[in-house]
Amino acid sequence: MPQMGPMLWLNLFILFLFSLICFIVLNYFIFSPQKVEVSSKEVQDTEKIWKW
Repeated sequence: MPQMGPMLWLNLFILFLFSLICFIVLNYFIFSPQKVEVSSKEVQDTEKIWKW
């Protein structure tokens, strides 16, 4: 739409930029990470026999 004035393009860009930033901030703060349960099994160190 070339008939749109430059100020209107700037307002549109600022609106989309503001909505993107709000979306990113809300996604960052809304979703809380799940607590990972610590397994009681110990990690076994097994030696690997390499054939090369």
